[in-house]
Amino acid sequence: MTKIMHYDLIIIGMGLSGLMAAKTAAEAGQKVIIIGKGMGSLCLFSNTIDVLGKLPLTMKMEPLREASGVDTKVRRGEHPVPEGQFTHGQVSGPLGTGMSDGLSQWMKDHPKHPYSKVGLDRIKEALSSFTSLFPPPYSFQTVGNGNCLIPTGAGTLRPTYFIPITMVAGTSLKKEDALIVGFKGFKDFYADYVADQMDCRGITLSLSEAFRQEITTTALARLMERESFRETIGRAIKEKIHGETRVGLPALLGVRESWKVKKELEEIIGSEVFEIPTLPPSIPGLRIFNRYKEWLIQRGVTFLLGCSVSRATLKGKKCEGVDVSTPPIFNSYSADRYILATGRFIGGGLVADEEKIFEPIFNLPVTQPKSREDWFRKSFFDDLSHPVHQAGILTDSSFRAIDEKGEVLLENVWVAGSILADHHSVDEKSREGIEIATGYMAAKQALGKIGA
Repeated sequence: MTKIMHYDLIIIGMGLSGLMAAKTAAEAGQKVIIIGKGMGSLCLFSNTIDVLGKLPLTMKMEPLREASGVDTKVRRGEHPVPEGQFTHGQVSGPLGTGMSDGLSQWMKDHPKHPYSKVGLDRIKEALSSFTSLFPPPYSFQTVGNGNCLIPTGAGTLRPTYFIPITMVAGTSLKKEDALIVGFKGFKDFYADYVADQMDCRGITLSLSEAFRQEITTTALARLMERESFRETIGRAIKEKIHGETRVGLPALLGVRESWKVKKELEEIIGSEVFEIPTLPPSIPGLRIFNRYKEWLIQRGVTFLLGCSVSRATLKGKKCEGVDVSTPPIFNSYSADRYILATGRFIGGGLVADEEKIFEPIFNLPVTQPKSREDWFRKSFFDDLSHPVHQAGILTDSSFRAIDEKGEVLLENVWVAGSILADHHSVDEKSREGIEIATGYMAAKQALGKIGA
C-alpha cells in the first residue's frame, strides 16, 4: 500500500498566485508542497507587474517632470498619454499615492472584485512581500506615483506599475533619444518597426556563424550570459551609435544576472541600456519564477514541477487528499488545507467542452455565460472583453468557493489567482497584481493569520 505524504498546505498551481501563496505559508513555518504541470502564464506573458492599468478617471497624478519630450496629444499604441499624468522618479513603499488612491476608488466602484476582498492594506503587504524577493541589483521599481509607460515589442506604450531595473531607462524616452537593436533571424522582435513607432532609429545586427545555431528568445538569453557574445554585440552597437544616449534591446539580457549583462553592455557601448518586452516566452517572467523556486526550495518547500493533480478525494465539505500523476508513477498527498491556483484556460484551471466551462479538480461551479453562443462577441476585436474571459470561481470574502446561494462548498480549500470570478484582468491590466494579492491573502486565510 502506497504511503500518503501529509503536509500542512498543498498548493495546486505554479503560477504567480501559487508561488506567492507558497512563500507566505513558508514564512509562517508551514510544511508546504506546491504542485504544477507547468510554470503557468508567468513565463509566457509576465515582464512587469501590472497592478491596475486603468486607474479611475477621477485620479490626479503629479505633473509630468522628465518625460517632456513625449507628445501628450497623440494616442500611442495601447494607452493614451494624458497631459500631466505621469511622473519620472522612484518613490518608496509598495504603492505610490496615485496607485493607492486609484485602488481605493476602484474597490469602491467594484465591490466584488478580488482586490476588494483583499483590502488595500493587505495588497500593500502582498506587493511588499513580492518586492522583498528582489533586492538590488535586480530589483523591481516604481516610476512615479502611479503607472509608468514602457515600450513594447509592438512599438506601443503600455501602462504598468512595477518594472525590473533592466527596463527603467525605457520609461522616459524622447524623440530620437534611443537606438533600438534587433537581431537578424530573430523573428519575435523587429527593431525597425519598433523604432519607427517610437520616433527613434533602429538597426538589425547579423550574428556570426559561431552564435547562429538557434535564434530563439531563450537561446539568445543564454548567449547574452557569455562574455564573448556581449563583447561582440556591444562593439557592433557602439559603431552604430549616432548621438543616442540609450539603447533598447529585446528583453533577453540573460536568464540570470541580467543586471550584470546590462552593466557590462553599457560599459562597452557608452550608453544606457534597457530591455523591451517581446512575444512569449518571457525571459523576465522566467527570472521571477527562478527566484521564487530558489527561495522556496531553500526554505524546505517541496516543489513538484511537471506533475498534474488527477483527482481530489472529497468527504462532505472537506478535501482529504489529491492524487498526482507523473506517468508511470502515481502518488497521493494529503493536507490540512489546500489552495487552488491553477489559472484559467491557459493553465488548465478551467476546461471547456461543447456546452460549458468547468473546473476539473474539485468540480467547483464556474460563473459563465448561460450559453456557448454567448461566450464571444460578434466582433473578435470588440472594444469590450469577450464574456468567456469573465468565467471564474465565486468565493466568499475569505476566498473559499461558494455556490449561487453563498454557501461555502469546501471548508478547507481556498482559491487564488486568475481563476477567480469578478475581474477582467486583461482589460484592467491587473493580472500580476491580482495573482500576488490573492495568493498572499488566500494563504493568510488558510493559515488563520489574518490578525497576525
